[in-house]
Amino acid sequence: MRVTAIKPGARRTIVWAGLTYLAWIVGLAVISACDRPRAGSLAAVPAAPAVSQTSVSCRSCHPAEFAAWEGTDHALANRLADQPRDQAVLATFPKAAGAGWPAAPDMILGHKPLWQALVPVPGGRWQVHELAFDPVKQEWFNVFGTENRQPGEWGHWTGRGLNWNSMCAQCHMTGFNKNYDAVADAYASTWVEQGVGCIQCHGALPANHGVKGAPAAKSVSPLHGDRALMQQVCFSCHARSEQLSADFRPGSAFSDHFRLVLPVEAAVFFPDGQVRGEDFNATSVLQSRMGHAGVTCLDCHDPHSSKTILPVENNQLCLQCHATPGRVLPSGTRAVPINPTAHSHHAEGSAGNLCVSCHMPVTTYMQRSPRHDHGWLKPDPLLTQELGIPNACNRCHTEQPVSWAIEKSQAWSGAKLDSTQRARARAVAAAQARDPGASDGLLKLLAREDIPAWRATFLALLAPAVPDNPSALAAATASLAAVDSLEREAAVQAVGAAAAERLRPLTRDPVRSVRLAADWVLSPELPSDSAERRELDAYLALTLDQPTGRLRLGQDLANRGQLAPAEAEMRRAVAWDPNAPGILDSLGLVLHRESKSAEAAATFSRAAHLAPGDADLPFRAALTYADARMWPEAEGAFRMAVERDPRFDRAWYNLGLLLVQTARAAEGAQALRKAEQVAPRVADYPYALATVLLRDGDRAGALSAVQRALAIDPLHREALELRRQL
Repeated sequence: MRVTAIKPGARRTIVWAGLTYLAWIVGLAVISACDRPRAGSLAAVPAAPAVSQTSVSCRSCHPAEFAAWEGTDHALANRLADQPRDQAVLATFPKAAGAGWPAAPDMILGHKPLWQALVPVPGGRWQVHELAFDPVKQEWFNVFGTENRQPGEWGHWTGRGLNWNSMCAQCHMTGFNKNYDAVADAYASTWVEQGVGCIQCHGALPANHGVKGAPAAKSVSPLHGDRALMQQVCFSCHARSEQLSADFRPGSAFSDHFRLVLPVEAAVFFPDGQVRGEDFNATSVLQSRMGHAGVTCLDCHDPHSSKTILPVENNQLCLQCHATPGRVLPSGTRAVPINPTAHSHHAEGSAGNLCVSCHMPVTTYMQRSPRHDHGWLKPDPLLTQELGIPNACNRCHTEQPVSWAIEKSQAWSGAKLDSTQRARARAVAAAQARDPGASDGLLKLLAREDIPAWRATFLALLAPAVPDNPSALAAATASLAAVDSLEREAAVQAVGAAAAERLRPLTRDPVRSVRLAADWVLSPELPSDSAERRELDAYLALTLDQPTGRLRLGQDLANRGQLAPAEAEMRRAVAWDPNAPGILDSLGLVLHRESKSAEAAATFSRAAHLAPGDADLPFRAALTYADARMWPEAEGAFRMAVERDPRFDRAWYNLGLLLVQTARAAEGAQALRKAEQVAPRVADYPYALATVLLRDGDRAGALSAVQRALAIDPLHREALELRRQL
């Protein structure tokens, strides 16, 4: 949501560029291991009637695969709490949990390195308790560490952020159907089998499969020879993504059912693409050079045992491709041959000699769940110094300063580190920091980037500049015809309302994620009985059990001009997640459109205080306070914006206008000079300063300022007239 302040002399209003596609990504601490509902209790739910097969059904014909799978993290991803060992552990749970738990856990979520108790509550719900059990140390611990989450918060264990039906079961169960009733706000969830079983990855087979004399049935398993297609099944759970439909099946394309999260938000990924939040693996793989060359999950992992196909301890796993002369990969490229000792500069047998130590660093989530980064990036300590991005050298050598790591890496690798990876990180960081020149850097990278996931990232970061930058609009428009759906989808979102007519053909794109992106922009004009409207409505209905789902529905209603029901949906979202700044932000937009300026400003202000690092929110609050003629509140919010982001030129500019209007011309001139200093290519800033200086009798200063404005924009009409007067 872009707020555009208007030129001096006109009435100060807020010009909204429209509600954004996803106004906010609400912070989500995904609980990675969810356990299974139990029969004979509140959790007793019949199996989905369409399929009766379970993993046991497959054992007679596939005993080796069944034996490899049984007992794995997949097999035990969700289970009934009916085994003596689990019951003995759960007997200690009430004492550990303390007061406030409504019922005894009857299912367990996850296996190793930790598992959590699932507590049944009314409405067909199970909640994932914040207490987890470490099976190695044999102790309970809090997955949030010392963070003290309170009842009423979305992320508290009693809140919707830790609701198993919505947040966990889809990936921890087989054949799961959420079956949420949006009117009753209740679930009637069903499933085929606890844990991740055979048909979850292979698909169900006909009832007469394997019956002697029955017609041979073609297997629907995507495992037969197509690893790229099988990887789509892996990604359906091992990705940070948004679900677009409820009917993903093995053999489906991931992008037809999920929207991948890219390294756009600073709090989610580091600018070079390293995982920061709980991001799982798909984004990293797709942005990697190895993934682009055709390396898939199954090249390293056995899908039945969940183990790597070769050991990592002596680099055998990596050397299957990187041993001399280098394996020819599916893309036709040859993997670079590597001698681990010469390449790593660490002795054989040491931790530093392992490929994974440097190229797959470990981040620990949920206090006790260490996971490898799958981006296979180069350690680059210089980016640690410049941008605070972690590097593998100092992750291991914690006693050494970053300067030591920079010196070592420069001596060993030299110019090799000054690579595309470094350029990407700098460009992404500049865009996230709202650097005025960031668009130029992104456009240069986009022109030479060959990995679609990175092209999509650059387009997403360019989106705010598209309405005012012809080059960015041209680049985004060109990408509407990209071969890869990730890039097309990002291009649709970047183009948005700036060239909506170019998006109409994309509503018939073969990939759902692209169609939905186009449908969202064109929603106000979609006929109520059209296939596009029905598909968009089905997507909007999918997550109405979560505040983000209510938010999206409210945004769509607002985009269609239905402000009263939009406000109602957003207020429900706020009630479910009162501490989410993005939801309050969207509610503020709707309130402003309803001419409730004072209430809108207060809503923006509340959002700003909940997001102390965000400068846009106080800026919006300030403009809305000004619209309500609440000058002191507006000034305070403008000052908060520039304090949070001293390079926020638009905030300095508006603060200057406000100070001039409230009879503080000298202070206003200083703020306008700051705006010009931060963004020297915006003609409005020196022009506004010229009008202030002229009013104060400084004709020479005014003439100098107006000349600077015309040097930037020779056709600036107001500046031309002011120069004529001078």
